[in-house]
Amino acid sequence: MGFKSICITGLVILMVDGLQSGAQKINPFKYNIQKKVSCGKGAVVSAHPLASKVGVNILMQGGNAVDAAIATQLALAVVYPGAGNIGGGGFFVAHLKNGKNTTIDYRETAPAKSSRDMYLDANGNPQMHLSQEGHLASGVPGTIAGIFASMRYAKLPFKQLIQPAIDLAEKGFAITASQAKDFSRRKNEFIQLNTSMPVFVKETDWKAGDTLVQKDLANTLKRVRDNGAKGFYEGPTAKLIVAEMVKGKGIINYDDLKNYRAKERTALEFNYRGYHVVSMPLPSSGGIILQQVLKMIESRNIGSMKFQSPESVQLLTEAERRAFADRAKYLGDADFVKVPVKSLVSDDYLQDRMKDFTPGHAGNSEATKEGIAEESKETTHLSVIDADGNAVSVTTTLNGSYGSKTVVSGAGFLLNNEMDDFSVKPGVPNMYGAVGAEANAIAPGKRMLSSMTPTIVLKNNRPWLVVGTPGGTTIPTSVIQSLVNMIDYKMSPEDAVNKPKFHHQWLPDEIDVEDDFDVSAIARLEAMGYKVVKIGNIGRTELIEIKPGTAKPVTAIADKRGDDSADGY
Repeated sequence: MGFKSICITGLVILMVDGLQSGAQKINPFKYNIQKKVSCGKGAVVSAHPLASKVGVNILMQGGNAVDAAIATQLALAVVYPGAGNIGGGGFFVAHLKNGKNTTIDYRETAPAKSSRDMYLDANGNPQMHLSQEGHLASGVPGTIAGIFASMRYAKLPFKQLIQPAIDLAEKGFAITASQAKDFSRRKNEFIQLNTSMPVFVKETDWKAGDTLVQKDLANTLKRVRDNGAKGFYEGPTAKLIVAEMVKGKGIINYDDLKNYRAKERTALEFNYRGYHVVSMPLPSSGGIILQQVLKMIESRNIGSMKFQSPESVQLLTEAERRAFADRAKYLGDADFVKVPVKSLVSDDYLQDRMKDFTPGHAGNSEATKEGIAEESKETTHLSVIDADGNAVSVTTTLNGSYGSKTVVSGAGFLLNNEMDDFSVKPGVPNMYGAVGAEANAIAPGKRMLSSMTPTIVLKNNRPWLVVGTPGGTTIPTSVIQSLVNMIDYKMSPEDAVNKPKFHHQWLPDEIDVEDDFDVSAIARLEAMGYKVVKIGNIGRTELIEIKPGTAKPVTAIADKRGDDSADGY
């Protein structure tokens, strides 16, 4: 066999003749994290370098952005088990080359045997451990259904898209230093919350470079490869899920699995300063929060204020306070409850919400409640662009890190703990501090509210930005800051992603900031009356900028905050 080489962002990768056309040889035991890629055709940025490489391989084999997104998601389920998944759910946002904008909702649903007060004890007190850990915390998984729903926009055969994930699960890959630390740190949780020992547990501590082999997961993926969605929601895999539920006193049954459906929904779209924003509608709260905050600040010229000056931070904080107060009161699954979306995003309503905004003086969440309208921390994001102008933004989740921490025995995948994203009890915060009301109460078949905010920004009707992030309730505020950084502050995509971030979500009434946030700005915000709290890292944004007409029009940025990696060609 002959060899040829291709240069990708300075790396020389050997390619073996006889591989599918254009495919790069991926070594799962030796790979590099790349934080920035500039290239001419297409790019993928995700939470793990192997997953990004898998996605770019699919593009190089003639796949489009949807093909690459599917393959990347499946690879993440193997190489990034903390959030990549087939036992959770997510949202898909796409701009297609024919001009169509669309979204697919594959958020988890509450099982048929669930009930409004299922996590309350006899005295009405919430038992939050039940909604956050173990079998009872899991909603019905939607990821596989969502992947097959998006196949209508793909080009390549599904078997080609899933095979890299099968190979990575069956033959193994070298884990990163952060994964080694994570597996070792969570050893006792995995032992306590599982009915059989998962592959993430071993006698000694994990080390960077150790090989993770997932044979049971490989077999589950093969059933999906050979039988489609039925390979997950029916047959042997469904039997393994239900058996696991019986052993762990969970409530997901065969009908829950067989009846699950992903839903294609109309994208949430609006304009901001001449750009067209395409994001996710309910049950994502993220798109609505994005629109509310950006429209509340649009007339106030934040770009004329110094970046992360107390003035600009206050403006965003107060807009976020009002948006999250509305989230808590009004937002839920619109298939189950009436949500006054048109009112919540109307110009008149949003201008009225900011009437009591006073520059230089801290607002307060006791005084600022929801408006009067008439009429959802471990997630992962991937962004993809192809040479034809198809753009895909996908955010998927297990909710908490490693979800419920429960692996389906014999099937090899982790279940989500998404039930905690419902209002376990109105007014009681979930694991991310978010509170909710009756609109987000538990009901059989209902989708829990989400904060995931996969987003595409169009310029002159063509993709300009593909962006998203994990981070629980910090997701929409991180996406907002990325857009403000790019649009209002004219930053490079690298700075837009990596500059310090901050967050406010109504309750708790505090501004959360990253550790490297400007200390003088913190002091001035505190002098205004704000409580400012350092919380470490906020989110892990994956962003692609497309600038047509340049030598290398695609720039993909992977967040500095994790193992995130960009790849392209």
